[in-house]
Amino acid sequence: MSPFLRIGFSNFEMDPGLAYHQEVLNPYCAIYIKEAVETEKGQVYKQKKPTMYPPWSTTFDAHVHRGRIMHVMVKDRTAELKSEAMVALDSLATRCKKESGKLETWLELKPQGRLLMEARYFLEKSNAAGHSEKVETEREADSLFNLRQRRGAIKQAKVHLIKSHQFSATFFPQPTFCSVCKEFVWGLNKQGYQCQECNAAIHKKCIDKVIAKCTGSAVNSKETMIHKERFKIDVPHRFKVYNYKSPTFCEHCGTLLWGLARQGLKCEECSMNIHHKCQKKVANLCGVNQKLMAEALAGIESKQQARSTKDCDFISREGPVGIGQQGVVRVLSGVGTSLATSGAAAATSANKGTDRRPPPSKPLPMLLCTSSFVPVPVEPQGVSWEGPLDVSWSTTGGQREPEEPTEQPLYAVPRKEQQTRLSIEDFVLHKLLGKGSFGKVFLAELHKCGSFFAIKALKKDVVLMDDDVECTMVERRVLSLAWENPFLTHLYCTFQTKENLFFVMEFVNGGDLMFHIQNCNKFNQHRATFYGAEIICGLQFLHAKGIIYRDLKLDNVLLDSEGHIKIADFGMCKENMRDSSTSTFCGTPDYIAPEILLGQKYNSSVDWWSFGVLLYEMLVGQSPFHGRDEEQLFQSIRTDNPVYPEFLSKDAKGILIKLLVREPEERLGIKGDIRSHSFFHSTDWSALEQRQVVPPFRPTLASPSDYSNFDKEFISENPRLSCADGMLINSVDQRMFRNFSFINPQMSEMSVKT
Repeated sequence: MSPFLRIGFSNFEMDPGLAYHQEVLNPYCAIYIKEAVETEKGQVYKQKKPTMYPPWSTTFDAHVHRGRIMHVMVKDRTAELKSEAMVALDSLATRCKKESGKLETWLELKPQGRLLMEARYFLEKSNAAGHSEKVETEREADSLFNLRQRRGAIKQAKVHLIKSHQFSATFFPQPTFCSVCKEFVWGLNKQGYQCQECNAAIHKKCIDKVIAKCTGSAVNSKETMIHKERFKIDVPHRFKVYNYKSPTFCEHCGTLLWGLARQGLKCEECSMNIHHKCQKKVANLCGVNQKLMAEALAGIESKQQARSTKDCDFISREGPVGIGQQGVVRVLSGVGTSLATSGAAAATSANKGTDRRPPPSKPLPMLLCTSSFVPVPVEPQGVSWEGPLDVSWSTTGGQREPEEPTEQPLYAVPRKEQQTRLSIEDFVLHKLLGKGSFGKVFLAELHKCGSFFAIKALKKDVVLMDDDVECTMVERRVLSLAWENPFLTHLYCTFQTKENLFFVMEFVNGGDLMFHIQNCNKFNQHRATFYGAEIICGLQFLHAKGIIYRDLKLDNVLLDSEGHIKIADFGMCKENMRDSSTSTFCGTPDYIAPEILLGQKYNSSVDWWSFGVLLYEMLVGQSPFHGRDEEQLFQSIRTDNPVYPEFLSKDAKGILIKLLVREPEERLGIKGDIRSHSFFHSTDWSALEQRQVVPPFRPTLASPSDYSNFDKEFISENPRLSCADGMLINSVDQRMFRNFSFINPQMSEMSVKT
């Protein structure tokens, strides 16, 4: 018999001195189930199951195994909050059994706060109690079968692998020192990077200056030995317990040394200060200034690359290189040998202070005209984005907006001169169409024009906290490409303010497939075939461009006023995937392919799995896989075979079986032409691609601005932008979004009318 715990969290309390923040913080809970794994570094805990985000006053199940722990973390998306605790499940189970199978207690979190936790102990197979539990689970599963609930997408936190470090974006709740440049990560709740293994904290700007390999949890780890062999640096610190008389920060993890006496350790040679807990995680770099060392190494590397370049010459202050001296490199004084020697020497000197000298200047490369030695600027070929070259702030329409430098896009569109730049002041927000943790979607009307658009507003602080800047840029690029295909939502322009990012898109007001399937339970085969065929056209267009969609679901397929489909929300897309694969864990739980759950490399095959799930839902009216929580749902996706009702036709069952194949290379869409399947035998693909096939259903709309096909819970709310924390926004690095604003020349009629 396998024991498990049914755990729920019903209340979160801050420390008494911070209680006034409780309404603003709006905390949520993240649960990481981790297993003890023996490695060469010793015992470490690894997460093998997906992260759970249980709503308050709900429960989840966790099986009890020796060495399994529950890592509880309370976070917040609008203000900085990161409190956590580790709980051994076997110890928790023992406490439950002592309390007659039920335990209710406050779980203390660090550095602040506590959770009210309730845990019940169960055996998976028992007599009467086990039978009643099974009935309850089946009843809950039946309620999940019916498509009544919208589920948001999840995405694995982005990890930057640098010198074996696993850096992830972190908002520091207190002043923190960068372990590379030894300066503060300035700003309230400023975001930087922190290694998940050794806890080293750094600026984002310093990530390319890290030369020490991650030590994990041991000074003499494999990584440290490789570091020693490569760079010939093995200078152990000589740490001694030290009594600090003034506030001092750890120079490894960056946080304050706490206590009244014997607060930490100080190196007798280089005066490095650290926590006791950080001693085994510090690399053997006594006296080494990583920042100067990295600059010296970068100078040497650039010099070697310049020597190997045969196609162009370089200019220095001493004059141009001769025509017959191809490959000769001339550098400014202090950049070449002096950089490699004096720079490295300064980096390795065991000085007690931090050398803040600016890095030496580097020669600027220019192409030479061979006849006159006149520098010739290199211009990008093709077309480019609109935007001035400076990064100054300008005032337009009452909003301060950062102007953009010119950027060569991944998907270029024809350039059109004298286009009108828009701002949020040019629109009237009429209704709220939807919202989530990312931001909101509004129905907006353009002044003077009378045209209606859907404006998606993202909060910059949330984008940065989730480390989703690149995902936002990918969404913008894919949307700018979408005008080439009639089955993708079209983008008109993007712009930004100090607090928000805005996507101005076409208003597709027929409602999404989730809205319509909730009204009729399921679609007949003719209607499902039509929607499925148009979705295939949209997916194959993206795949032909090397893009994996990764978030296909009923919620993201919209109907326009005529009844044709439009695929929306490209925030999960992955680019440049023609001949490569990826392994990021992301997607909406019901639609995630088994290869993603297994941590395998994958390609566009995951979109065909999601298409199979979506087609099943349209034809059957319920999900093919189910579970009471994410753990059970993912187990069902990995192992269960869907039930195919008798009312399904032979062709419908046949295509579902071929789509829901767990071997990606055998899945329809990857193996075989999906358009030629008998399920689509009556489809005229040429007419369909031209939108010449009459849709089987046309939404009822009273006007172009009709919003009756959207959820009432959103429409009833006041359409206004969320207020951001002013101090937090002021700490945001606006340069991260400098290439965001864009106007699509193919859809600039609205600009002409203004």
